Amino acid sequence: MTDCGCDQAKAELEEYLHRELSEQDYRDVTDHLETCEDCSAEHLVGVTLTLKMQQACREVAPADLKAAVLAAIDNR
Repeated sequence: MTDCGCDQAKAELEEYLHRELSEQDYRDVTDHLETCEDCSAEHLVGVTLTLKMQQACREVAPADLKAAVLAAIDNR
C-alpha cells in the first residue's frame, strides 16, 4: 500500500474520477482516499458533480422548445 499524500491526490483527482491515471497512480490515490477524510470528502464532491453533469447531458429539450430555437435560427 502506497499513500501518495494530499497534494498528489488532489492534483490528480479529476483524472482519478475518469480513470485516466496509470494503474499504479490510481492505486496510490485509492490508498490515500481510504485514510484521508479531507481528500475523501473532496472526492465525494467530484463524484457528485460528475454524476450530475452526466445526468444533465442526457436531458432532452422539449419538442416545442427545440422547434422554436430552430425556427429562430432559420429566421436570422
